[in-house]
Amino acid sequence: MKLILFYTTGSVVITSAMTMLLNRMVRHYTGKVKGVILDWAGTVMDCGVYSPAVVFLDVFKTEGVPITMEEAREPMGAHKKVHIRKITQMESVRRRWFEKFGRFPNEEDVERMFVNFVPLQIGRLLDYSDMITAAVDTVNILRQEMGLKIGATTGFITPMVDVLKKAAAEQGYVPDVYVAADEVPQARPYPYLVWLNAVRLDVNPIEAIVKVDDTADGVKEGTSAGCWSVGLAKTVSFFYLYTAMLVCRYWPFDKDITLKITVVNNVINFTLYGIKIIIF
Repeated sequence: MKLILFYTTGSVVITSAMTMLLNRMVRHYTGKVKGVILDWAGTVMDCGVYSPAVVFLDVFKTEGVPITMEEAREPMGAHKKVHIRKITQMESVRRRWFEKFGRFPNEEDVERMFVNFVPLQIGRLLDYSDMITAAVDTVNILRQEMGLKIGATTGFITPMVDVLKKAAAEQGYVPDVYVAADEVPQARPYPYLVWLNAVRLDVNPIEAIVKVDDTADGVKEGTSAGCWSVGLAKTVSFFYLYTAMLVCRYWPFDKDITLKITVVNNVINFTLYGIKIIIF
């Protein structure tokens, strides 16, 4: 550790250069929250995140390598091309792909599937465009009673967001700004979507923003940006998709998944693969 000597009136003060650096760099924001940035599917719309999940199933089925709902959901929150790439990197999918074609999936396959994915996704968005119960009321409280600005991020690209914006507006949800995954160098879990929201909202410092999401990458997006980050459970994709089935209209379980769900005083209880889960 490098040491710096400070000579004062007849005495020597020795301090750690690292300590000095940390003391200079650390700041503590103690002001008010000024803005909230919300994800789309699974956070404010499309309870359970079915719109992209069912399209991923269709895309891989068309390729001749069907995937499971769990495989389709695992990378949820990422840019949709990145999502497809991550599916092709799963060992289970790579094995089935090799059995089908005698080779592993490559970037050319990813590009082709993404090209096929885009029109299919745009065509299915409105099938799963209902706002989640109380989402609009919550946003109205945040905006009207707390004076917060509302931003939006997503793994969807601009043409998809354009469809969602219209459907959401018809149901009373109109964020102050929108940022799509193709507007930044890299989408989640990188911070750029949040930062571009902050610029467009004209909110600073970043610590005055709360990011809300239902995916792991979406939560990481907020923390990597330097703001508060809140993860949702009851409407979430992937692990809590089983809970979402309770509060949504759609039930596309894999056949080998069975759950016994009970609700007492608004507390959800169920057992998943031998694990007792309680959600308040």
